[in-house]
Amino acid sequence: MFDAVKVKNECVEWIRNFFEENGRGCNAVLGISGGKDSSIAAALCVEALGKERVIGVLMPQGEQHDIDMAYLLVNHLGIKHFEVNIKAAVDGLLGSIPDELEISVQARTNLPPRIRMSTVYAVSQSLNGRVVNTCNLSEDWVGYSTRYGDAAGDFSPMANLTVTEVKEIGRLLGLPDVLVDKVPIDGLCGKTDEENLGFTYAELDRYIRTGEIDDPEKKELIDRKHKANLFKLQLMPTFKPEI
Repeated sequence: MFDAVKVKNECVEWIRNFFEENGRGCNAVLGISGGKDSSIAAALCVEALGKERVIGVLMPQGEQHDIDMAYLLVNHLGIKHFEVNIKAAVDGLLGSIPDELEISVQARTNLPPRIRMSTVYAVSQSLNGRVVNTCNLSEDWVGYSTRYGDAAGDFSPMANLTVTEVKEIGRLLGLPDVLVDKVPIDGLCGKTDEENLGFTYAELDRYIRTGEIDDPEKKELIDRKHKANLFKLQLMPTFKPEI
């Protein structure tokens, strides 16, 4: 049985210990999308460090239809925040690539989150910060993140918590229900997470924690995604010469 109070308190203490060991007095800096993960990660950092040491970076690409959710979060927590529109950076980079190089759909899809992470690091390094990774176990399990994009960071408070568990902690932290229960959209192609994945988070979380799943086709899909994306969770392979 998941004890949300116990895990939340342990996570808050873990964040405090991380900063004691890896940047005493530094700030926690993270991208704020208006979704549950960045909202709950920010709230955990506020409880651990105080709102004065948490900085949010809002990064629309042109117009963001739900940016009001991001502002709801930073205003609810009372944290310092900056809005940096990344559209010019994305368009500028794509426009600088020679015409003879045809950029793949996947490359175009993953470019914005990588530019967003570069932006968060620029803010963090300018404000004595440490970058918060906002991924959760469910997404990491099936590789639902962009390598060197939202999968990057200096510390990851929720990497071993499923979506179901993260949402329970969000409620404990007193976040508005609209942020905790917001239907997750990938922010890349406009589809919901579950539409992209081919299964629900409830099914995935149950399978991760118990090994049980009712649909054998979904089991096969989850297993295939997990195996194919394990490289995202591992250190870069390095050649070790015999010297």
